[in-house]
Amino acid sequence: MPFLEIESLQKSFGAQTVVHHFEMTIDQGEFITFLGPSGCGKTTILRMIAGFEIPSAGIIRIDGKDVTRFRPNQRNVGMVFQSYALFPNLTVAGNIGFALKVAKRSTAEIKSRVEEMLHLIKLPHLADRYPRQLSGGQQQRVALARALAGRPKVLLLDEPLSALDAKIRVSLRSEIRALQRQLGITSIFVTHDQEEALSISDRIVVLSEGRTAQIGTPFEIYNFPNNRFVASFIGTLSLLPALVVDARNGRLSVDGQDVVTNRPLNGAAVGDAVTVALRPEAITLQPQSENRNNLDAVVEEVGFLGSVIRIRARLNDAVLSLDMFNNPNQPPPELGARVALSFSQDDLLVLDAAVAAA
Repeated sequence: MPFLEIESLQKSFGAQTVVHHFEMTIDQGEFITFLGPSGCGKTTILRMIAGFEIPSAGIIRIDGKDVTRFRPNQRNVGMVFQSYALFPNLTVAGNIGFALKVAKRSTAEIKSRVEEMLHLIKLPHLADRYPRQLSGGQQQRVALARALAGRPKVLLLDEPLSALDAKIRVSLRSEIRALQRQLGITSIFVTHDQEEALSISDRIVVLSEGRTAQIGTPFEIYNFPNNRFVASFIGTLSLLPALVVDARNGRLSVDGQDVVTNRPLNGAAVGDAVTVALRPEAITLQPQSENRNNLDAVVEEVGFLGSVIRIRARLNDAVLSLDMFNNPNQPPPELGARVALSFSQDDLLVLDAAVAAA
């Protein structure tokens, strides 16, 4: 039985609907990420789960109980905010134990739980400091400990790392995921950072304009996007216009050059315009091969990114990107060089045709 169930959730502000019929089920201990651009509805859904927003329609169940109309303090949900929201006049220990004190827990229980949380976030030596005396990463750890102190059934994290610098973000997101696994708590994490979502999630919910664009594992979302929005939003992707040459055999023409996908284009007809997509890591520079797709192109730009070199190559009107690992013994091609681009039939995604399963 799913631990968290969301059925036909909607939210409107006046005449504007910001969440349209959102549905999903989440198992006990899953780490789910809501991913999408600003204004897509991800934080609004999170706030409805927390009880800070009342749905216009729909049902929210936690552990089998309908909590749709419950107040936030009746749901046993922990929330971590983007802005930390720590009380400046309370110490670290005071912030962590605040909700327990409001719940009238005994002094001994509060002290024990606060000490447990301080060790969990590895900050026992900072118990008597105030928020202003902490770094951003330390403040967010305290906010996380405060959310966990009451042993919530669900942990909600609303872009908790967005105010931190890049290096601390990477470190802290790993810590959050490790703590979540250790505690086995069902968690929902909101972010607009695709790398963040891909690196820590069991499943990702990609949202666009208040609607679900796709739900899947990071592997599925990245490698098998089911629509143009997901394909272009997740990772770097080259989108190329193409024409259907032979729908049954998956043959297409990209900028006047023939390519083949690994599945038939059901529902498409000869001459139909479609969009095909390629990830930069799927393309290699190598001689023409009969067992792979091949495109002739001219190098237009070479960007050095450290361990990876990103190359932009032009066909005729279309431009695509490819990545090659930095190898001191193999310099990248020069600007203006003619190159052969090679990629597998499996790596060619067709986005605007009804593609059948292989």
